[in-house]
Amino acid sequence: MNKITLIGNLTHDPETRTTPNGVTVCTFTIAVNRRFASQGGERQTDFFRINAWRQLGDTCARYLAKGRKVAVIGELQARMYEAKDGTSRMSLDVSADEVEFLSPRGDDSGNSSSGYSAPRPQNNNAQDLAGFTDINADELPF
Repeated sequence: MNKITLIGNLTHDPETRTTPNGVTVCTFTIAVNRRFASQGGERQTDFFRINAWRQLGDTCARYLAKGRKVAVIGELQARMYEAKDGTSRMSLDVSADEVEFLSPRGDDSGNSSSGYSAPRPQNNNAQDLAGFTDINADELPF
């Protein structure tokens, strides 16, 4: 089984592109602190490149920004590429299956104003609940 779970902060705003087949992919990098400090007392940080595809990619592109904390569950994939100097290199990427946004909505730690900007519906009004009926808990059969 190939499954990885990471919790970290975005190092930059997500980048979105579309494949020639019309599939959306959102790419971002997260910084993940290791649990233990080195012998010198410094905390080590690992950086992971995350690829979120299709609807998950659209959602990440819309709501994530630099500095936001996320939890990512996905599959680790090795990718071979040729560097500018002509040498072959390998990169480990994570293909995200799930991305959970952990930063609070009002948190302004990100540098972009696009984070969590979707309007939230207000259901304080009785008119907003049109079509729904209040149920008395005593009337429930269980």
